[in-house]
Amino acid sequence: MKTLLRAYLDASLILRVSIALVLGVIVGLLGGQAAADWLAPFGDLLLRLLKFLIVPIVLFTLMVGINQASPGSMGRMGRKLLAYYVVTSALAIVVGLGVATLFEPGSGLTLDENAQVEVPENPGFVQVLLNIVPDNVFTAFAEVNLLGIIFTAIVFGLALLKLRTSRTHADLGEHLYRVINGLNEMTLKVMAGVLQYVPIGVFAIVAETVGKQGMATILSLGDMVAVLYIALAVHLVIYCVLMRLFGVRLKAFFREARTPMATAFATQSSSGTLPLTLDAARRLELPRNLYGVSLPLGATINMDGAAIRIAISAVFAANVIGAPLDFMSMVQIVLIGTLTSIGTAGVPGAGIVMIATVFAQVGLPIETVALLASIDALVGMGATALNVTGDLVGTSIIARTERKHEAASEAEAAEPAA
Repeated sequence: MKTLLRAYLDASLILRVSIALVLGVIVGLLGGQAAADWLAPFGDLLLRLLKFLIVPIVLFTLMVGINQASPGSMGRMGRKLLAYYVVTSALAIVVGLGVATLFEPGSGLTLDENAQVEVPENPGFVQVLLNIVPDNVFTAFAEVNLLGIIFTAIVFGLALLKLRTSRTHADLGEHLYRVINGLNEMTLKVMAGVLQYVPIGVFAIVAETVGKQGMATILSLGDMVAVLYIALAVHLVIYCVLMRLFGVRLKAFFREARTPMATAFATQSSSGTLPLTLDAARRLELPRNLYGVSLPLGATINMDGAAIRIAISAVFAANVIGAPLDFMSMVQIVLIGTLTSIGTAGVPGAGIVMIATVFAQVGLPIETVALLASIDALVGMGATALNVTGDLVGTSIIARTERKHEAASEAEAAEPAA
């Protein structure tokens, strides 16, 4: 038993997670609903452990990162992040529409007129913006309101930075910074322990998902699932091209990114995978003041996988009712889908809200969402993995541009001395 445990601990994390994914699919297909019910608690435990880490790791990482940056660099990185989110979300919808138009998922299927789907209410973009400011800090922490936690960390992080640079409270500020930095390091130690359980939890979650879905569901809407994963693969290639253009080393990137990608695939939760995504950024040696902001924010509002899902769902719905989308409808989907994928951040059932909002705007039947709901988990797995990948890609690219900016600034500062 000790030998088996030692072999498990000595194996690389990605190898263990990869084996867990394969075994989970096999057990889920063979065991069905019985295996899903029996393994569910082990998967729930992983999700609880990851959520347990979200508040301290986001709060402390962001506060420490802010205190390692200048206000000017924070503003510059913020503008780059916003531009990246908007451009890649729009590009993801274009990719989704292109691939779906080529393969035409949904052709030949008929709409069940009795099908009903309950769509959560869309609070609107203004309300989402207001929700960034929590009316109670402890409520934001208790509900794991990522935008609220980010706001709190930024406000107190800037206050700490101001304290450290003041004449009267500099010593107090430095002491407080050391405490927060120590808490951050302690959180990383706890996360190192949680990482050992990740493969077991991934195995349980995948087995539960496959066991509940069953082969019949997978085959009945297999073309929709296949088209989605083709589009996700195309967008992943685009990420690789962007990283190469900006000088990011692909081998090093995927060596560290593959664990959060696989975990996001299994858990279908960008925010739940956040501790692992932050750990990957740390291993990639990206600036803490950048990834402390970009990754928590990206887990909430940067959803390229969800954007692709919106586009393919729209083409699927149009094909089901026998009314293929025209060019102007596609342009509408790109514009509305881009805004919707950002504007529904943090909304419960965000995927359904996004699809329903776009469908309503372009005149597609909301009843088709009921068809898509049967494969929601299978579609959500790939979309979430791409969401997390996109966050890390953007952070890596912006980190490269920031290093070039710093190098240019240093060169300019050295010119007079020469």
